[in-house]
Amino acid sequence: MKKRYLYLLLLPGVLFLTIFMIVPIFLTIGTTFFNESGFTIQGYLDFFKDRYFIEILLTTLRVSLFTTIICILLGFPAAYYISKLGKRTKAIMLLLTIFPLLTSPVVRSFSWMVIIGKNGVINKLLLSMGLIDKPLDILYTPTAIIIGLVHLFLPLIIVTLVGVMENIETDLLKAAESLGASRLAVFSKVIIPLSVPGLVVGSILVFVGSFTAYTTPALLGGKQRVISTFLYQNAITLNEWQVASIVATIMIAVTVLIISIMNGLAKKLNPKG
Repeated sequence: MKKRYLYLLLLPGVLFLTIFMIVPIFLTIGTTFFNESGFTIQGYLDFFKDRYFIEILLTTLRVSLFTTIICILLGFPAAYYISKLGKRTKAIMLLLTIFPLLTSPVVRSFSWMVIIGKNGVINKLLLSMGLIDKPLDILYTPTAIIIGLVHLFLPLIIVTLVGVMENIETDLLKAAESLGASRLAVFSKVIIPLSVPGLVVGSILVFVGSFTAYTTPALLGGKQRVISTFLYQNAITLNEWQVASIVATIMIAVTVLIISIMNGLAKKLNPKG
């Protein structure tokens, strides 16, 4: 009887998600397989024959992958350090970590435009030090997009990893050290495997967020197209909603595929997790 009441409590949320998210997604996907003549997959065939679209898709995947790797490399040691702090200091550090998320992506992107532009802080500094002869072309490149996305999503992976690492029993680490394991061995053989669940969740958040991000690539990428700006261009500028629906469906398929691959990798790295 109690379970029935619990299911009734779930009903409003399930209905809301079904009506406003699941149904629109399926309707969007369904429209890509039908035209005036009936069922067809010609739209997808045309897309994957188009070198321009393939290049955009590959660029987006590269940007998302590099963003995820950089976030892991920067976020893992930072999360480990924060997880070892006292409660008060940890709370302050987490607050500072989350603080960038409270700033609009537009503001952050414009800030990076000031920093990495031709007349920006970095180029002026390098020129004054004599390390370069002319300003570096960083802005409006994939590199600029990666910088902006790392700034945007790094807090997510840090917070996710801290939540996992702070639950690792210190007795396990002491036991490994007592058995002769070095600090490096403890880190690689104990801490990293036990952190895999948080690492996978954080990586999925970063990759999917980078793959679907629009504001940061639009401002920092300029004419450098990624799949989200390509979708916007077809839907809003060109009014090609059929094409935009195909792009959106491909984005959904790639996202599901990447999540499946990461989950499979997590099970291999940590079968008991």
